[in-house]
Amino acid sequence: MSGPMITDLAALAHGVEQQLFPRAPAGADMLRVGAEVELLPIDLETHRIASIDPEAEVSTLRLLRMHGAPLRWEEVVSPAGVSSFHLPGLGTISFEPGGQIEYSSAPGASASELLDELRRVLLPLREAARGMGIELLCEGMDPWNPLQRAPLQLFTERYCRMADYFARLGAPGGRMMRQTAAFQLCLDGGTQPFARWRLLNAAAPYVSAIFANSPFYAGHVTGRPSQRAHTWRNVDASRTGLPFGDGAPVAAYLEFALCAPDFLHPTPEGEQLPFVGRIRRGVATEAEWRAHLTTLFPEVRPRGCFEVRSADSVGPESWAAPVALLAGIAYDERAAMDAGALLGAPDLARLRIAGDRGLTEPRIAATARDLFAIGLEGCGRLGPRFISAGDLAEARVFYEQYTARGRAPADDRLEAALRKAS
Repeated sequence: MSGPMITDLAALAHGVEQQLFPRAPAGADMLRVGAEVELLPIDLETHRIASIDPEAEVSTLRLLRMHGAPLRWEEVVSPAGVSSFHLPGLGTISFEPGGQIEYSSAPGASASELLDELRRVLLPLREAARGMGIELLCEGMDPWNPLQRAPLQLFTERYCRMADYFARLGAPGGRMMRQTAAFQLCLDGGTQPFARWRLLNAAAPYVSAIFANSPFYAGHVTGRPSQRAHTWRNVDASRTGLPFGDGAPVAAYLEFALCAPDFLHPTPEGEQLPFVGRIRRGVATEAEWRAHLTTLFPEVRPRGCFEVRSADSVGPESWAAPVALLAGIAYDERAAMDAGALLGAPDLARLRIAGDRGLTEPRIAATARDLFAIGLEGCGRLGPRFISAGDLAEARVFYEQYTARGRAPADDRLEAALRKAS
């Protein structure tokens, strides 16, 4: 045990407000946009998730080394032996515990700057991967394999303890860790972070439904547009969902964090106490609290910015759509007001319905259509310095092809499978 002990919950609440919900000074509201894009590396021959192991016949680590070497990607190996790659002037590529590949962008000063970066990095990488027998799949869930064919590939202390904790709760935790992929967008909190926090939480069910892209699992149709969203709803209610109460956001999030079991720091007997229990025993440090916060996975995660986690991974032709929708309602004042009036308060029950039924539920479909239209209008008002005409047009194409017609990308996957079967 090292570092200062936690003895004052008021100080802890102050830290949550300052570190997770920082308020931009008046007149300094930035419009930065970042993304974390997760990809499922599928071996084209076996349909299994490709191995990280560079000695394997098909290896994602070997892919990244070979593709990144002429681009001067810097491989960094952690003390636990896990490799990641820092891209000069750009973001970072790392591995998720099941072998998924994640690209974490640099914060872009505009939507189009972010989209240009994603295309510049990930399109050539996907092409290189195909040349090595790997499809970097842009879907929300591994469509081919049951959990037992998707082993843990990273054996750090964090992931081993996480895997052990979730295994005690059932299979969804393992599927979440090793078989899911998302398109996550990071937005600044601005000068009114709590209002933006409420709005993004209220929008989460509709983001899930609009970008549902995982109708298959273990080679079968699940009957759900987003098996990924369904998986998350059944992982662990104490650390997922919409931790938004009727009271102050900081108090609601602090309670959420304190009540979640701290699986990173079990007792000598192996018990995984809620973090507040460790404080009451006088054994919790500030460093352990910071680590514990990284094990919370709400739909909108505050971490100095707001990480919106609700969208399944979608193809490059669709990346502009979640960017335009979310940046539009967050950063345009009129759109934020219109979206807030449309959505009302965050609703956990609606989040579950959205994951299981998506846009087939008429009320979800109607609100999603109106919300996306508001977002597109708001993003357009932010002007060409924020989003180019081409990127905004790409987002509109998605809206017209899918959301305006009550469809999601999952519908294309299902129709393609039916054509192949017939």
